[in-house]
Amino acid sequence: MIRPVRPEDGEELAALYLANRDFLAPFEPARPPEFFTADGQRERLQRQLDGETHPFAILDDDSIAGTINLFNIVRESLQGGVIGYWVDGTRNGRGLATGAVGEILAYAFVELELHRIEAATLVDNVSSQRVLEKNDFERIGLARRFLRINDEWRDFFLFQRLADDD
Repeated sequence: MIRPVRPEDGEELAALYLANRDFLAPFEPARPPEFFTADGQRERLQRQLDGETHPFAILDDDSIAGTINLFNIVRESLQGGVIGYWVDGTRNGRGLATGAVGEILAYAFVELELHRIEAATLVDNVSSQRVLEKNDFERIGLARRFLRINDEWRDFFLFQRLADDD
C-alpha cells in the first residue's frame, strides 16, 4: 500500500496535488505555485531525501493516491519521529490512509527502531483523528496556534503511538 517516493513520481505527484489543491487548502499551509509542478515536486523530494525525511507514496492499485512522510526524526534518547499524510479527496473513506499509517508504523518501529511516533491534526479534522485512533494512537494534548493554515494560526490535537503499545 505504500512505497518510497521516487524522483520519477514528480509528474504524477504534481498532477495529484493540483487536482486536490482546493480539497487540501483547509488542512495545509499555503503553497507557492512551483509546488504544483513536476520540477517543484522533484526538488521537494530531493530536499526531503537530503534530510532525515522518509517520503512514501500511498498507492491505490498502481497509482499514487496520496503521500505519507516520516520526518523530524530524533535519535539518541528520544528515538522518535512525526508522520504526516494525505489522500486524494475522491478516494477518502476507503481505508487508504488507515492502511498507510499502519505500514509506516511498522517501518518506523521495525526498520528504523524508533520508540515514539507523533502526529497532529486540526481540531476539526475528525476523519484524520479516526485514522490515527484506528492505528492505536492516543490523543495527548492540544497545541494552540500550532500551524498557519489559510493565513490563520490554527489549533491542532497531538497524538502519539509508542513501539511497545502493541
